[in-house]
Amino acid sequence: MTPETIEGYGVRLRPCRPADAPEMVTGCADPETRRFLPDLPDPYDVDSARWWITEGAPAAWAAGGSAYTIADPDTDRMLGSVGLTPRARDRAHYEIGYWVGPSARGRGVATAATRLLGERAFAAGAARLELLTHRENVPSQRVALACGYRYEGVRRAASTPRDGVRHDLMAWVRVAGDPAGATPRLLPDLPGGRLTDGVVTLRCLAPADADALHRMHTLPEVVANRVPPVAPDRESIARRCRLAAGYWLVGDAADLAILDAVTGTFVGGCALGYDEPAGGQATLGFSLLPETRGRGLATRAVRLVAGWAFGVGVARLWAGTRLENVASQRVLERAGFRREGLLRGRMPGPAGTRTDAVVFGRLASDPD
Repeated sequence: MTPETIEGYGVRLRPCRPADAPEMVTGCADPETRRFLPDLPDPYDVDSARWWITEGAPAAWAAGGSAYTIADPDTDRMLGSVGLTPRARDRAHYEIGYWVGPSARGRGVATAATRLLGERAFAAGAARLELLTHRENVPSQRVALACGYRYEGVRRAASTPRDGVRHDLMAWVRVAGDPAGATPRLLPDLPGGRLTDGVVTLRCLAPADADALHRMHTLPEVVANRVPPVAPDRESIARRCRLAAGYWLVGDAADLAILDAVTGTFVGGCALGYDEPAGGQATLGFSLLPETRGRGLATRAVRLVAGWAFGVGVARLWAGTRLENVASQRVLERAGFRREGLLRGRMPGPAGTRTDAVVFGRLASDPD
């Protein structure tokens, strides 16, 4: 590729210029940018910006990659940066990366720039483009999906060290010849971001839910139904809450908080795991805090999740409970699930034992 200006999708990609320095400092010094690009100079000042404009960007071009300023096509003002880094030039494999300044976020700028540069790269002979994102960087994962990239898996400890730790990165890939348009999702977003029947509301787990979720999952009766039956520590629950949106985006699970619809108070959790996407089968689990039980909230939550799941293509839902967990069995029956049988030794129990599970199922075609 050569550093000519290109335009499309409402953005302009052009070579860096000295006039970009103030916007570059604002964008690269922003905490959200630095959170996911820890290798930027610290502090990022005008000298850092000038070095990139005069030395860093030209070096990227000379190495066979690219380094574009993302600019507003009407004002030519810098909005961010996007570029390509060769990873295996003999195989025409490149990594694409970007940042967008605070004032330009939420406007589709990153998606437009990534799509535009990707199209130019494929036209110039690239065979494979890879976009790496942190698990917590949900906006970048949405950009990848919107640009037609497919999730390929995790690059373990692939990040630049942040606070002395190397983090895993998610690999999103688009190859020449992939169909145009966004990548279809197994588990779309909830309509308006939530489900509600006026009594309970369900939404994706969030970091603020960690304390309540940890309290619930350390209750003895909830631990007994975990697989394995071991109480989680606070950090593992906090991580689950931080990463819930990312797991949802790749179609692994819809991990939900159950809230009182009137007060917004956390009352429990409900998780849908897409365990057999090829067969359209997902599994469902739920728990409530003790003070909220006996009000029919779990039944309402399960009904809401089941209705949404069947509406987005799930054909069969199943759930398993311990034989003695009569309360959960009643919830499932009230939510339209049918008892299907007993699986001997399905779940790990204490001290190396195995525990039987009663299995319930519901089909999309079952009557409400």
